[in-house]
Amino acid sequence: MVSLKISHRPTICYRPIQPSDLEILEQIHSDLFPIRYESEFFENVVNGRDIVSWAAVDRSRPNGRSDELIGFVTARIVLAKDSEIADLLRYDSSKVDQTLVYILTLGVIDAYRNLGIATALIREVIKYASSIPVCRAVYLHVISYNNPAIHLYKKMSFKCVQRLHGFYLINGQHYDSYLFVYYVNGGRSPCSPLELATVIVSCMKTGLKSVAAKLMKNKEKMVKWPKCRETRGLISTQNKRTTIKTECSGCEYV
Repeated sequence: MVSLKISHRPTICYRPIQPSDLEILEQIHSDLFPIRYESEFFENVVNGRDIVSWAAVDRSRPNGRSDELIGFVTARIVLAKDSEIADLLRYDSSKVDQTLVYILTLGVIDAYRNLGIATALIREVIKYASSIPVCRAVYLHVISYNNPAIHLYKKMSFKCVQRLHGFYLINGQHYDSYLFVYYVNGGRSPCSPLELATVIVSCMKTGLKSVAAKLMKNKEKMVKWPKCRETRGLISTQNKRTTIKTECSGCEYV
């Protein structure tokens, strides 16, 4: 049973998850998450089979527990072209080796909450993803009612790009999920609403300036009607008719 309070100053360190962590890893997942994971998942995590992971431990923890997990993050590398966010990512689709890092699980036991451990674990994932030249983003799902996690991801500059209705099925009930993305190595969304609005405004300004310039140019060419001193009347200095021609400047968005 994990104590809900710590009476010492913790010394938090981070290391890869290893086979000796199997039992406590399963226990913490069971305590923290409403979703049950298969034994194969935990075996893959502790043995590093297609899953990368980091553990948080408290080196100051007494009673021989200085290397026992107090927090963890697990993740998997996926091909960008095969991922669910392929359409939400601007990348060179001709390069089939483009990858993403998908965070599978992230957790910290109650006694060590609000110490920045989850933030540090996510930073480890971002650092890892950034070290892979062909990686373009880190992404994850979070259940819609997990407000502390949502706040954390936003604070760390993850972008909420989609809400997935009924994504989770827990105890016979469906729950929505938010999809968060953190772009690395030049990865970015195809075009955010703000970017689209900026482009539209810029094109409108360019179009208006172009039309205004043409009008001013043609104004200078307009027919002049000078005053005749003898008759005090108005006479035309030329019979040539000037035609004002304006063109509309447009933009095409793909």
